[in-house]
Amino acid sequence: HVIRGQYSAGSRHGKAVPGYLNEAGVPADSDTETYVALRTEIENWRWAGVPFYIRTGKRLAAREAHITVNFRPTPHPIFKAPIGAANKLVINLQPRDGLELHLLAEGRTQRNAAASSTGATQTLAPVQLDLDFDKRFGNERVGAYERLLLDVIDGRLNLFVRSDEQEEAWQWVQPMLEHWEAGQMPPRPYAAGTWGPSAASAMIARDGHCWSEEA
Repeated sequence: HVIRGQYSAGSRHGKAVPGYLNEAGVPADSDTETYVALRTEIENWRWAGVPFYIRTGKRLAAREAHITVNFRPTPHPIFKAPIGAANKLVINLQPRDGLELHLLAEGRTQRNAAASSTGATQTLAPVQLDLDFDKRFGNERVGAYERLLLDVIDGRLNLFVRSDEQEEAWQWVQPMLEHWEAGQMPPRPYAAGTWGPSAASAMIARDGHCWSEEA
């Protein structure tokens, strides 16, 4: 459920880049990870059976951050839909922030005498709603650090992590770090300018899913 990687030589934006072990100041035998992908779950009634896939890395194909919420398909759909298509919500964080809502909506109507007494079947087609915060709000927006400073002045803690939250986070991560330090799972190589080790794709594929760039 955890994939650890380290980038090797490759290319980004058409330029050759060295591998991590060839970077200045990096020991030739370093096993420091530059990429982590993991599958995790929350063991409570609300999120039971819902997998969370998290990944982060350096020297990947693009520098971006987003959260994708994939909604489960209807067990017994009454309308035809493209194979593999599903509703999803994308929360873009960097380099641009905004929201994307991908839905399956009523599309073309196909004639099919055997389908119903009217001889027509409804077919769903993908549609997209895209909200770009920069385009929508423009100069009305408050910068990220400006917002944090205003929250500090007003005593709002919504965007800050409490000390007990931080301690719980370390308790969750520490066993993985100790496992790596014991040499049980050396980092897997991946070429700079790619999306990480192929093992990360295999991990998510076992559940019948794929990363956004592979869809």
